[in-house]
Amino acid sequence: MDFIVSVFVGTSTKPVSGTKGGNVTLTCESEDREITHISLFHQADEIPVCETEECKSENDRVFKEGSCDIIIKDLKLRDAGKYILRVRYTNDQAELERQITEYHLHIHDEISVQKGEELKLDVLLINADKVERNSSEGWTEVWTRGHGVNSDRLTVSDETLIINEFTVTDTGTYRVLDYEGETLITVSVTGERTSASSHPDRKLLSWPEKVNGIFVITIVIAYIVIMALQIVLRFAGRF
Repeated sequence: MDFIVSVFVGTSTKPVSGTKGGNVTLTCESEDREITHISLFHQADEIPVCETEECKSENDRVFKEGSCDIIIKDLKLRDAGKYILRVRYTNDQAELERQITEYHLHIHDEISVQKGEELKLDVLLINADKVERNSSEGWTEVWTRGHGVNSDRLTVSDETLIINEFTVTDTGTYRVLDYEGETLITVSVTGERTSASSHPDRKLLSWPEKVNGIFVITIVIAYIVIMALQIVLRFAGRF
């Protein structure tokens, strides 16, 4: 049975930021020590950490690099939040010690939506307390736990916040805050122009329709020219 003679706890939470689909590193400060064991926790659940060279396969998203740095790859929005890393190591006197480091992982994402479509934000995590949007009036709440959404165009399905019939006024930055007011997720939302040009209600003509239109215009112009010539000839015949 291991006997831990001392425990070192970090004095503050380390902020860490990453992008959805990217990688992030939870750095460890015990690089020069002999590590005997590491364990990682997220929202009170222990996260398996692969510690061998074979860990870096597509199926292993969390693995150790170096002495005790933790890599989380292919980030998901649900990865956001608080992490606790516990490291056991031996000091110069061969005594067993433990270091505890806390991290807060913030994840950013970008979404582009066409006017009239649904905007789905998979951001209602178990530790999410509210969702806010940054507008000209500052940050305004669009969803809060216990009270729900603040608009008839908003609905909730499991962990997804849905904005129906997306409009230009829905663009901007959305952020998800936990119960302590820390930012878990930010999502930058932009609006795409529809394929029908900057006027979404204007229909683009297909190639056959364009050809047919040109043909009709040509016939009309030819008719006008012929009628004009007939009038000129009749006028000239009087003299």
